[in-house]
Amino acid sequence: MGNYEQLLERVAKSSGLELGEIERRVEAKRAKLSGLISKEGAAQIVAAELGVVFDNERMKISELVQGMKKANVVGKILRVFPVREFNKNGREGKVASFILADDTGNIRVALWDTHHIELIESGKLKEGDVVEINNAGIRNGEVHLSSFADIKKSLEKMDAVVEGRNYQEMKLKDCAVGQTVKVRANIVQVFEPKYFNDKNTGEKKAVMNVVLDDGSEAIRGVLFGEDIKKIGFEEEEIFEIEKFEGKKSEIIGEEKYFLGNVRMNQFFNRAELIMNGVEELNVGEVIKELGSRA
Repeated sequence: MGNYEQLLERVAKSSGLELGEIERRVEAKRAKLSGLISKEGAAQIVAAELGVVFDNERMKISELVQGMKKANVVGKILRVFPVREFNKNGREGKVASFILADDTGNIRVALWDTHHIELIESGKLKEGDVVEINNAGIRNGEVHLSSFADIKKSLEKMDAVVEGRNYQEMKLKDCAVGQTVKVRANIVQVFEPKYFNDKNTGEKKAVMNVVLDDGSEAIRGVLFGEDIKKIGFEEEEIFEIEKFEGKKSEIIGEEKYFLGNVRMNQFFNRAELIMNGVEELNVGEVIKELGSRA
């Protein structure tokens, strides 16, 4: 049974309504929001409207949905990322992050509180540790810990966890904020890359925006590092603008599979696909499609 079906059953059981009625309300909610929210997110809204809350309940990673404000979860730290510094509206700060996994899935966790970040910087929390998280928020398909949240080591043993990402293959028109998706699309626009220096190594790195279109809808995609090369750019074409401009036209029209997380860009108020990978099309699949059109 999937995440959505489990959520429906929990809402039906807690509210006393029939499963079919809950599903009808979820579809009505999605229609009202023009499909801009996932089924899980719509179910969470319906649950709240019915007075059903999941606060203080321990949940599996697969059960976490967009909009939760007091989520509790236990998992193993698979990978810790370098602590990143930022400057927003004149305010400097840090954010730490890691990948958390259990036997149902894995998810990125972001730590914003200085006390939580210190646990990562000092090595008190590290890869392989099992941790318990309480009162976390779920935004953009990630677990976010503010100063009101809590994280600590757990004594639980957790050997069998999901290490790979679970991507849902779908059309762009069906993608919703918070989902981890795989879409087959064409690159229809390429923007000049932006550059930044890695805070830890000082290495110059690039981020590139593109517009993807699969015939059902278009979305802006954000690419980093190796994924920029996977759409066709060489190293010098990424970091030398003159060479970039010369290559850009060759990239437009390229069709590939794009894997990533759908997030809301708060500044521009639009959904974006933050890439985790780019894959080539299966040649046999393309030949078969061309043959069927002949």
